[in-house]
Amino acid sequence: MPTVVLLGTLDTKGVEYAFLRDRLLEHGVDVLVVDVGVYDPVGLEPDVSREEVARNVAELAAAADRGAAVTAMAAGAEAVVQRLYAEGRLDGILALGGSGGSSIGSRAMRALPVGVPKLMVSTVASGDTRPYVGAVDVTMMYSVVDISGVNSVSARIMANAAAAIAGMASATVPALEAKPLVGATMFGVTTPCVTRARERLEELGYEVLVFHATGAGGQSLEALVRGGFLIGVLDTTTTELADELVGGVLSAGPDRLEAAGAAGVPQVVSLGALDMVNFGPRETVPPQFEGRNLYVHNPTITLMRTTPDECGELGRTIGRKLSAATGPTVLFVPLKGVSMIAVEGQPFYDKDADDALLAGLHETLGPSVEVHELETDINDPAFADAMADRLHELIR
Repeated sequence: MPTVVLLGTLDTKGVEYAFLRDRLLEHGVDVLVVDVGVYDPVGLEPDVSREEVARNVAELAAAADRGAAVTAMAAGAEAVVQRLYAEGRLDGILALGGSGGSSIGSRAMRALPVGVPKLMVSTVASGDTRPYVGAVDVTMMYSVVDISGVNSVSARIMANAAAAIAGMASATVPALEAKPLVGATMFGVTTPCVTRARERLEELGYEVLVFHATGAGGQSLEALVRGGFLIGVLDTTTTELADELVGGVLSAGPDRLEAAGAAGVPQVVSLGALDMVNFGPRETVPPQFEGRNLYVHNPTITLMRTTPDECGELGRTIGRKLSAATGPTVLFVPLKGVSMIAVEGQPFYDKDADDALLAGLHETLGPSVEVHELETDINDPAFADAMADRLHELIR
C-alpha cells in the first residue's frame, strides 16, 4: 500500500488536513501526517509532531516571529521528508497553504528526487510559482478560495487533490529499455536544430532529455548533471545567460553553463538564442528598454534583441566558463544566425551583434576548448548532425 505524507500547519489548518486525510484513506492509501505548525494542533493529531520537526519549536512559538518560524519549520520539514523517503515511508507528498504554508511544503518537496509525486495546493499557484517549484517536478494546484474551512468549493478542490496524489502515488512506470542519458537544451527558435540532433542521438543509441531553456529548464539540466544522471550534454541553447546578463525573466542564475565542466562530463555547446532577452507581455517590458528592438513572440512573451555590447560580454562569459571545464568541451558557432529570427531578413538579424559575440568568445576561449565555426545558421540540419556526431565521439 503506498503511503502519502500530509505536511501542514495543524495549528491553523487542522480541520482541512483532517478532511484531506479522510479522502486519502477512501482511495486506499496509507497516510502519515507531519505537523509543521508551531502551536498546538487543532482538529487532527499528527503522526510526526512539530517537536520532531524543530526541537526549538517552543522558542519559535514564544518569539511569535512568523518569518523565523516559517524558515525553521521549512528546514525541519525538509529533513523529515528526506528521512521518511529513505525509510521507504513516503510514496507521495501533499500539502496545502497560503504563502507561508506553500514555502514550507514546497521546500520539503524540492528536497525529494525527481519522480516522487509532489502536489502543492496553494493560494499563490496562479501567480509566479518559480520560487515554489524550483527545478523539480512539484505540481501546483490553485486553491481558488483561501484555505479557511471546508466549504462547497474548497471541499471539491481538496477532494480532487487527494484523488490526484493517491493516483500518482499508486501509479507504476512501465519498464523501458535502459539507454545512456544525454541532456539537451531547446527554445522555440532552436527547435529544428535540437529536434534533428535528438533524432540523430537516438539513432546512435542514446535517450535524450530535452530541457526548455526557460530558466528552470537550465537549472534542471545542471541539477541532473551534478546528480550524475547524464553522460553527455548537448547545450545548444544558452539563451538563459542573456537573461541573466541583461535582466530578463528567464535567467537560470549566474552558475549556468558550469555543471558539466565542473563534473568533467563531455559537452558540446552552441550559442542558441543569444540574440534575445525574454520579458512577459509587451506592457511589462521595463521602461529603460523602450526604443530597443522588441519582438512580440506571442501575447505572453516579448523578445528584445541583444546589443553588440551585450553580445560581446556574453561571448566573454561563455569563453571563460567553457575554458574552465575539466572534461571534453566543444563549441559550435553558427556564423549565419543563432536563432530562426536572427538570420538575414528576419527581425533580429544584426551582423554587428553577431560579430561582437564571436569577438568576445575569442577573447577568453582557452586552447582546451575545441571550436567549430560553420557557415550555416543554427537550425541547418548539417549543423545539428555535426553537433550530435561530435558529442557521440566525445562520449565514446
